[in-house]
Amino acid sequence: MESSYDIPKQSICPPDPALDGVVNVRKGGHMDLLFRASNLLVLPIWALMILLPRWRWTARLIRSPLVSAAPAILYAWLVLPRLGAIWPAVSRPTLPGVEALLGSPAGATIAWAHFLAFDVFVGRWIYLDSQERRISSWLLAPVLFLTLMLGPAGFLFYLVVRSTRAASPTSAQKPVQSGA
Repeated sequence: MESSYDIPKQSICPPDPALDGVVNVRKGGHMDLLFRASNLLVLPIWALMILLPRWRWTARLIRSPLVSAAPAILYAWLVLPRLGAIWPAVSRPTLPGVEALLGSPAGATIAWAHFLAFDVFVGRWIYLDSQERRISSWLLAPVLFLTLMLGPAGFLFYLVVRSTRAASPTSAQKPVQSGA
């Protein structure tokens, strides 16, 4: 049974004849390209935080809130033209409505951009907070990797690490002040 809040069954990404010669749009070709390219927006950020956490340029870059902007801009660029089809599924969500939304190349790409934007935002917070608390880079690397791969699980893991570090006597040092 379909509720009045379910999104229409048509694709939220109708074929674009202008792109037919470039990629196979009807099979989600341009969404596939955007999906793969979206990873390139965040992987350098994650690499810096995980592999070069103490490098001064890493700290300088990650301190900027704009580090999370690129995947958020991609998300907005994908969502805004489809807002009429997406809004019913997110304003009054039902399982069939969300399933229909995510069951297309455009829906999956939009969701992926959403994950990337928020995961890098959370990863940035973890990185900055761990720097202030002087948490070991060796301990932080697996936390950040888990956050990259499984967002909320990495966040929860960091909260455990953070609380155990706060309780340990060696972590009672004065936090590092971040300067610009």
